[in-house]
Parts: sequence; structure tokens; C-alpha cells
Amino acid sequence: MRRGAWFFLSILLLAAAAHPQQNKLKVYISADMEGIGGVSTWQVQAAPGAPEYEKFRRLMTLEVNSAVSGAFDAGATEVMVSDSHWNAQNIDIEILDHRARLVRAFPRPLGMMQGIDATFDAVVFIGYHASEGTPSAILAHTMSSARILEIKLNDTPVPEAGLNAAVAGEFGVPVVFVSGDQVIGEQTRGLLGPIETVAVKQSTGFYSAIMTTPAECQRLIHEGVKRAVEGRKGMKPYRLAHPVRLEVTFKNIVDSELISYLPGVERPRGSTIVFKARDMIEASKFLEGVLGMNTFPRNAPDSEPKR
Repeated sequence: MRRGAWFFLSILLLAAAAHPQQNKLKVYISADMEGIGGVSTWQVQAAPGAPEYEKFRRLMTLEVNSAVSGAFDAGATEVMVSDSHWNAQNIDIEILDHRARLVRAFPRPLGMMQGIDATFDAVVFIGYHASEGTPSAILAHTMSSARILEIKLNDTPVPEAGLNAAVAGEFGVPVVFVSGDQVIGEQTRGLLGPIETVAVKQSTGFYSAIMTTPAECQRLIHEGVKRAVEGRKGMKPYRLAHPVRLEVTFKNIVDSELISYLPGVERPRGSTIVFKARDMIEASKFLEGVLGMNTFPRNAPDSEPKR
């Protein structure tokens, strides 16, 4: 090789050594609203049109921003946020941290985890809540407060955090952090292991809690997410054995009767159906399809749902 070529190659090697390529570190954030600091009822804070909804969608966005900031401070190179409450159009995109990408609106096949894939390194849950029927847990429900009594995966009852952790686990991605009341922290740690948790309120009943100020909630979330992402390698994905046995118990027996007409669905008890899915991707699609029927507007604004 000529002397000039050697000199040019040496310069390139020195430049590469001085500026090594940064390894990608991708963090996925799924955000609900019932577990946001200060939220106590759907009627006042957590439903579109409620008197304080606009205030609390802003506070939800600020808690998400704290998580985004904590992730980047821990070395994240990319953060995706999934708006996962109600109609999934709650986060104020104008004040969302500009470094994040946003998954918005339903329906979507992976529900609260839409956009997750094997390229991510850690999952964070913000504003989560305990499962339906949990005592002294604020706004406790599982997927649908109006329709579902219980969800089991492979015979284990799960809150939404467990269901979503299993979707992430299908891609080999661990959940490292959850915020909400103290009860969902306990439920999630019992299911997933010693992940980082932040209690932004101490629930005393379904509608009541001892609240923490927004500034303190945001500080705790930032610090907790930073620690969690830094310690992500100590957490294992929540992987389920295949096939996945999805068991859903409904509040209305007619729901289970109608769904039992579908091929591959069993009905072991009056209000309970069982669907054996190949994996959590198929289980999620089945559940989202079942819950989404007659929920979303059709293409034409004046069209009626088909029966």
C-alpha cells in the first residue's frame, strides 16, 4: 500500500477511536392514567370531558416526560412512548419531551404495548393500577372496568402490568420500572421480581388516596427510571410457556356466551372463556379484538355497527 494511502487509513482509524459509535439503548414506556399522581376518580380527572381532565392529561404528560428524561440520563439513545389510557389520546404531544416518539390511539393489535419489538432493552410502566377486585387499590380494574372480572395467563391471574410484561417478554424485553399506587407496585414485584417501583400515592380505597405533589412525583419517577434502566441487565423478561392459555372472566355472562361461538374458544364456566394462543402476540390480538368490537367509530361517522 502506498504511503499516502497508509496515512489516510491511519487518520480514519484515529478518528474512529476518538469517536466510537454509540451503542443503541432503546426504552419503551407504556403510560396509563389511573396511577398518575393526584388521580382519584374517572368522573373528575381521568376521562375525556371530566372537569379536571385537561389538567391531569398535562400532569400525565409531565410524569411521562420525567420517565423519558430518566431514561436518557441512564444512556438511552431512543425512547418510544405508548399512550395507553381510555382512547389512547391523552398525552399532550405539544409538551411531550421532543426526544420521544409517541404511539397514539386505539385499536392496535398489541394494545398498550404497540410498537414493542426485540430491538428494545427495557420497558417502563407509568401511571399503572392494580387488577380488578384488589382491595384498597385506587381505580383497580383489568383492561375494561365495565366488562372484565379477571384475566389469567397460563392459570396465573395478572393485572394489566402482567399482561403487558408478557407481551414484552415475547420479544425478550424485561420490565424494569412501574409507577402508580403502592398496590400495583406490590403486585408487579410479586409477579416480575425486584423491579424499581415508585408509589406516587398511597391508596386507602377505590376512590381515595394520600397524594404526593406533582413535582415530587416527577422527581421520584425520574430518579427511579434512571436507576432502573441503568440496572436493566439484572432483570429477566417475563416469558410464558407456549401455547399461552388466556382465560377471561366477564362481568356479563352474555359476553362469554357470544365469544364462545368463535372457533378455538372454550367455555369452562358460565362467565369464563379460554383461548389457547400460539404466543402472547396472538393472545393480545384475540383480546384486543374481543374488547374492541362495537367500541370504536366506523369509517363513516353516521354508520351503525354491523351485527
